[in-house]
Amino acid sequence: MRKIVHIDMDCFYAAIEEREDPTLRGKPVGVAGSSRRGVLTTANYEARKFGCRSAMPVFKALELCPQLVLVPVRFELYQAESARIRAIFGRFTEKIEPLSLDEAYLDLSHLQTPAATVAREIRNQIREETGLTASAGIGPNKLIAKIASDWNKPDGQHEIRPDEVEAFMKELPVGKLWGVGGKMRAKLETLGVRTCGDLQRFDKIGMSRRFGKWGLELWELCRGIDAREVESHRIRKSVSSENTFRENLTCLDDLRPPMHSMLDGLAEDLVRHDDREIRSLVVKMKFADFTRTTAEKAHAVLDAGIFEELLAEAWQRGQGKPVRLLGVGVRFRDPEEKVQLELL
Repeated sequence: MRKIVHIDMDCFYAAIEEREDPTLRGKPVGVAGSSRRGVLTTANYEARKFGCRSAMPVFKALELCPQLVLVPVRFELYQAESARIRAIFGRFTEKIEPLSLDEAYLDLSHLQTPAATVAREIRNQIREETGLTASAGIGPNKLIAKIASDWNKPDGQHEIRPDEVEAFMKELPVGKLWGVGGKMRAKLETLGVRTCGDLQRFDKIGMSRRFGKWGLELWELCRGIDAREVESHRIRKSVSSENTFRENLTCLDDLRPPMHSMLDGLAEDLVRHDDREIRSLVVKMKFADFTRTTAEKAHAVLDAGIFEELLAEAWQRGQGKPVRLLGVGVRFRDPEEKVQLELL
């Protein structure tokens, strides 16, 4: 029986800024790029009360919350804190799969101590050593643990035991499943589907007919089925950054500011992979109808001009359809491929 924990830091970047500058506490705070034309990287809970969210354009956040305090992004500081937190994880397990600087999966299946007890101790050590809080979800697989970690935020945890999964999933709103956003929820509601239990009425053939390959994946997700392992030593094939917009963007010019903001973060992330060779640059778009496209070009270094070209190419493929998600990234050259080329 697997024991998986998902640890999610609470408003990580904003919480670090509040710790560094206590005068920010109690105020709505947003961490953003150097330009007010960019997007919020994150917002603290006070700012979220006004509707401010990560990936929201800064100008819109200021319209919702004129008293919002904007602080610049400091990735080096956030990376250092993330390393400290991952070192704490390493005291309890070697099976750690980081998802980003502020969240990770841990496989505690080898421990005799209940996973919930270990998760509580990890959270306590994070608080004591960094002054930051974390939330945790505990479950028999990654899907369940991820959903559970959002159940008792901030600074809390929630466990879903194996014998509770079936009942839990039946009552779970379908919007809690990854990949099911506002448009998909609306589409499912026309079918009388609001909970995972409602969705479970459809068999695999029906799901495939309605939603294609995604339907087969959704058939498993709505039942809490997830066989993915916690992968701690996989070779990264790519590094990317994605934003799902709170409202669909309908103009190419509106996509440029969030793209450049994501490129800043991508450049910071690549510092940790300076031993890898970049093979190509990638722009990914998902449209309002959930179709998607990926524009890619071979290039060995980050180049904002090429990303502009790829953005325009992806947008043109969508023929003006509203965009719900934008991603930028790089693909790495396979280390084995490099060795073979050198031998040749």
